[in-house]
Amino acid sequence: MTGPECAAQGVAAAAKSLAALEAHAVLLRAEVAGLEGVLAKLRARGPTGNGDDLREANGQLVLAALRAQAVAEAAERHRDEATRAGQRDPLTGLPNRASMHNRLHLSLASAHRRGTHVAVLFIDIDRFKQINDSFGHPVGDRVLQILARRLEANLRENDAVGRYGGEEFLVLLDDLATTDDVPGIVETVQGVLAQPETIAGHGIELSASIGIAFYPDDATDAAALIACADAAMYRAKRRGPGGYEFCHDIERDTAGAPIINADAVGLPADPRLPGHAGSRARQEALQEANGLLVASALLAQAQQTLAVDAHARALGSMATAAHELRNPLTPIRLAAGMLGGARDDLVRFTRLRDIIEAEVVHIARLVDDLVDGSRVVSGKLRLECADIELTAVLETAVLTCRPVIESRQQQLLVDLPAGDAMPLHADHTRLVQVFTNLLDNASKYTPEGGRIRLVAACSSDALTVTVHDNGIGIPADALPHIFDIFVQDAAAAALRPGGLGIGLAIVRELVESHGGTVVGSSSGTGLGSTFTVTLPSRDDPAGQTATA
Repeated sequence: MTGPECAAQGVAAAAKSLAALEAHAVLLRAEVAGLEGVLAKLRARGPTGNGDDLREANGQLVLAALRAQAVAEAAERHRDEATRAGQRDPLTGLPNRASMHNRLHLSLASAHRRGTHVAVLFIDIDRFKQINDSFGHPVGDRVLQILARRLEANLRENDAVGRYGGEEFLVLLDDLATTDDVPGIVETVQGVLAQPETIAGHGIELSASIGIAFYPDDATDAAALIACADAAMYRAKRRGPGGYEFCHDIERDTAGAPIINADAVGLPADPRLPGHAGSRARQEALQEANGLLVASALLAQAQQTLAVDAHARALGSMATAAHELRNPLTPIRLAAGMLGGARDDLVRFTRLRDIIEAEVVHIARLVDDLVDGSRVVSGKLRLECADIELTAVLETAVLTCRPVIESRQQQLLVDLPAGDAMPLHADHTRLVQVFTNLLDNASKYTPEGGRIRLVAACSSDALTVTVHDNGIGIPADALPHIFDIFVQDAAAAALRPGGLGIGLAIVRELVESHGGTVVGSSSGTGLGSTFTVTLPSRDDPAGQTATA
């Protein structure tokens, strides 16, 4: 499989994980709505209500909590399945290159502690291109699947085999007391791989060239071991199909690295380029082709790295989401179970109801964040724009956040232009979400007794809103990533655990979809943070149908 194909599959895996995450979030939103409905009934009836009605409502609440727990557990199961899928090659089902690298690092660490050996077998299927060219890629794919099963069936339980790329496989022989038995193991593997196979009516002769490197004899780190085994495989291929070579037998450069003489592998002569001039032209053509190949490989590697990172962040967000959604369910379940016995005790009844309400609000907030986060990634955030006043937006955001800010004994200073409504064409609800998120963030990461300031200003062509706090600040290395989805600074996460790393990503997406910008700045840890939102003050007809 080529680099671009791997990258495309990584992107597809990330998209699939996020789609599943949104589906789980929608289910949980329905369950939360059910919980809120039951709470409304309990609030209306109170502890003096009919006993049968109270028991019925209590039963509904317990069932709703159990259903919500089942959905959260399903999200966890999907997270685990997606994690396993991200570590597997989709064609053969074997561990992929990244997974094999991780396994090799663990094997080397174990061998170092125990004083044992590790053997790395680099396997390349002989004449595989001819198989693809002669019989088609479906037959070639089937060959790889068959050989993968043969390798799995003929290794020890503590050994590992993975697909390294294309027609290449990597085998780790782990925890070897001695390397004396390795030649016999390799010959067994070669015999198994060389068994002919009939696929789609075609009789196919198979063989493999194998390079072997040992830890600690040939190298002591994973990358060097694989390079040694790869170089030994090239040497085996030069000698003809179906052979194997050891790394310690091959020539090395002055730095001790194995020399891979790719030209000696046997490039077919080009009859159109005879003699000395032809050889020179052929060499130049090969150099140009090699340059293009290297550029393509680097681009593919960059694409694959981005895809893998995106998938890893998606899986990480699913793990956090599943964990955070489960946390409020325990107090809900316990409080719901105790409600029936509290129907004659107003104080106890009210306290239990408040516990449930607070946890339901927590779940609802998480679910809303998850749905919006998945919409950011999938590009489904929509705006409903109208002629509005930014001053009214800011007043609503302040009204929403002030109780929480005051409960933390923080001071909120608001400075709005006197007598200026600050008109613009925008989505009122989404802008309230923007400034509520920014104020809430400022409060969360500012100690008790701290100060938060919201300042708005307008010019002939722009409206500017700044939210400043004197809280924990943002380290310089974290600043470039604060608006990335599913990313949280370690210090911020430690101070206020339970977030999903979604809020600021949503803020940026919403602001930019309005044609504006948002910038975060900080002088460093402990020196507070400033977020500045700039929006166009002129009407933007395109904004009426804007989509993030």
